[in-house]
Amino acid sequence: MRPRRLKHEINVVPYIDVMLVLLVIFMVTAPMIQPAAIELPSVGKAAAPPVEPLEITVRADGSLEMKDRALGGATVTVGRLELAERIRAAKAKHPDQPVLIAGDKNARYETVLNVMDELQRAEVAKIGLLVQTKTR
Repeated sequence: MRPRRLKHEINVVPYIDVMLVLLVIFMVTAPMIQPAAIELPSVGKAAAPPVEPLEITVRADGSLEMKDRALGGATVTVGRLELAERIRAAKAKHPDQPVLIAGDKNARYETVLNVMDELQRAEVAKIGLLVQTKTR
């Protein structure tokens, strides 16, 4: 008589049978399950959406224009003294409103720095510079 050799193979047929039975069970029970309605908690004061930024344009001749995107984007030519007043008025309405400075490529660097200085004196917390990306 010959000694029996052990097979080193896994019989996967029973596993396939179990998987098919589970698949049928899930297919039958899935349409019966009703999705649960989520009840969200309510808060007293929701976070306000971010305010559109003010945009200050420094022209090549040193003139300033101010555009308030939150008020429809109307552009107004302003002087340095009027700029400070308008910034303070806008800050009173929206304390966290950012201000963007768009300086002309040919504008003097000093003029842009003076505008930034005025904004810092008006205690504007968020100041940014607008740039244009280069096209290749």
